[in-house]
Amino acid sequence: MLRTVFMIGLIALAGLFLLKISFGILGGLFGLLFALIGMAIPVLLLGLVVYVVLKIFAPDTAKELRDKFGGK
Repeated sequence: MLRTVFMIGLIALAGLFLLKISFGILGGLFGLLFALIGMAIPVLLLGLVVYVVLKIFAPDTAKELRDKFGGK
């Protein structure tokens, strides 16, 4: 009976160790993902501003860009 209690304790400690390692790695990956999203949003907004300015001052160029990158 004492051996069973010790084995359950060892398995519980091993499980806690594995959870700590896996959540530590996943936490780093989520941090990296949010950092990349944080860098992509300003680039997206800058592209939007450039496109709107082109659409106002040079509609033909904006249409060419929309056709080139928009598909169809």
